[in-house]
Amino acid sequence: MSEQDAIGEAPGAEAIERIARAAIARLPQAFRAHLGDVVLIVEEFADDATLAALGIEHPLDLTGLYHGRPVGEKSSMDSGALPDRIHLYRRAILDEWVETGVRLDDLVVHVTIHEIGHHFGLSDDDMHALEDAVA
Repeated sequence: MSEQDAIGEAPGAEAIERIARAAIARLPQAFRAHLGDVVLIVEEFADDATLAALGIEHPLDLTGLYHGRPVGEKSSMDSGALPDRIHLYRRAILDEWVETGVRLDDLVVHVTIHEIGHHFGLSDDDMHALEDAVA
């Protein structure tokens, strides 16, 4: 087996988080200014309760999830609520990466921007425009 044929380990949670944080750092300031309290979490899979709540049967079918209220729906009465969270699910992202052949960094950026889009209440078209701005 040549060195080019060698297969290394799958990227870990740290690598996925590093790619996601780099994408966030490239966002326009107007968006970054509203992400300071959002927690980024990289987990292997979504838990059973999350999958059940979304009606998803297989954990590899969910690559990311935003938990929280969109910025435009927040109120000063929200005190005591958990912080908004963006979950990236490593194993589902890696599975999609292998299935689609999309570059891993492009896929992680796509999922991250999509979940950030939910934080801002953006449409799919707006999410794609934001993703293009980060690329």
